[in-house]
Amino acid sequence: MAKAIKLPRMTDTMEEGVVASWLVKVGDEINPGDMVAEVETDKATMELENFEKGEILHLNVAEGETHPVGTVIAVVGAKGEDYNSVITEEAGETKEKSEEVQASNKDGKLEIEQKPIIQEKDARIKASPLAKKIASEKGVDLSQINGSGENGRIIKRDLENVQTSQQSEVPKLSQGTERFDEYRVSQMRKTIAKRLAESKYTAPHFYLTMEIEMDAVLYARKQMNQISDVKISVNDLVVKACALSLKKHPNVNSSWLGDVIRINHHTHIGVAVAVEDGLLVPVIKFADQKSLSHISKEVKQLAGKAKNKTLEPKEWEGNTFTISNLGMFGIDEFTAIVNPPDACILAVGGSKETVIVRNGQMEIANIMKVTLSCDHRVVDGATGSQFLQTLKAYLEQPATMLV
Repeated sequence: MAKAIKLPRMTDTMEEGVVASWLVKVGDEINPGDMVAEVETDKATMELENFEKGEILHLNVAEGETHPVGTVIAVVGAKGEDYNSVITEEAGETKEKSEEVQASNKDGKLEIEQKPIIQEKDARIKASPLAKKIASEKGVDLSQINGSGENGRIIKRDLENVQTSQQSEVPKLSQGTERFDEYRVSQMRKTIAKRLAESKYTAPHFYLTMEIEMDAVLYARKQMNQISDVKISVNDLVVKACALSLKKHPNVNSSWLGDVIRINHHTHIGVAVAVEDGLLVPVIKFADQKSLSHISKEVKQLAGKAKNKTLEPKEWEGNTFTISNLGMFGIDEFTAIVNPPDACILAVGGSKETVIVRNGQMEIANIMKVTLSCDHRVVDGATGSQFLQTLKAYLEQPATMLV
C-alpha cells in the first residue's frame, strides 16, 4: 500500500520547511534509514530520513518551495501503484481540520461586511468665463483656487493675487533609476523574527549596564596565550566568568514557563554567532566545569558549524543563559533581546582605553561595558545587579576564576 512521506517537525520551533534538494528521484528503490532530501529548517539544513520500504512513486513538492509541517512531500509504494489516492486522502484530512478550525472561530461571532464609503468629488469647476480666460493665459490650475464668489464660484479677483511661482513650470531634472533587490526570507530568518518579536512584546524587559575594568583580564589573557596551544579570547573569559557567576546567582539562571519558574542549577551558556541569515546560538554545556582552553575549542568548533549550517539539534538546545558579544565589531554598548527560554541575556561591548579617576587621580584604563537584559517576570533589579557585581569581580580579578 502506498504511503506518504510527510514533512516532519525537525526542530522544537519548526513550523514550516523548505526542501532544499532531493536526494532521490521517481523510480528509486529506498529502504528505512535512507536519506531522501535535504530540508532547510529554522536552525540548519538537515537530511530527512525515510522510514518506509518501496519505490519513490511521486515527489509532491519542488526544490526551494516552502511548506508547513505535515505536508505530503513524497509517496512511496509498490512499482506501478496508484499514488493519487494517498495525496487526495491526505489533502482531505487537512481540509477537514481547516474547516473545523474555521467553524470554531465563527461560533458565537457575528460577521459584518462593511463597504467602504466613497466620496465623489464634483468634476465641474465653477468659475466665471473671465476667470477661466485669465487662468488659461497664466497657466493656473483652477482646481487649486478657492473661489470667493457666490457658492464658491471663482471670479477675477481670485486670480489677481496668484503667485507666479504657481504658474511657472518646475524645471525638469535628470531622472535616476529606481533599483532594489529582493531575497526569499529563509526559514531561519522567519523563526528569528517570530521568536524575538514574541520575546520583546511578551517578556517585560529591563536593562542594567555596568562598566568593567579589563586591564587584569587582558594581561592574564596575554600570559595564557604565551603558553597555551589554544588561543584564549576575551569572550572565552566572559563565558567562564558568567558561568561561575550564575552558580552564585541561580535566580538569574532561570526560565519563565507560565505556571512555574524553573531555576536551573546547571549552566548551559548560549553564545550568539552571526551567520548569513541572522543569528544562531550554539550552547556550551556545563560551562562552569570546563577549562578556558576547553571553552575556547568548543566555541570555535560550534561557531564554524553554525556558519556552515551543520549544527545538530543537541548543539543549539538547552541554553539557560545567553551572551551576545559585538565588541569585535567596534560596538561600545548595546542592548539585546532575551533569548527564550532564558530569563536574561548579556550584551557585551568592546574594551577600549578610557580616562578614569582612581583615588582622586586620572588614569588610563581599558573599560568594557556590559548590559544585562532581564525578564522582569523572573528577575528583579536587585538580583540582576548582584549578578553583575559578581561578574565584575571575576573579570577584574581573573585569578579568582581558577580557585
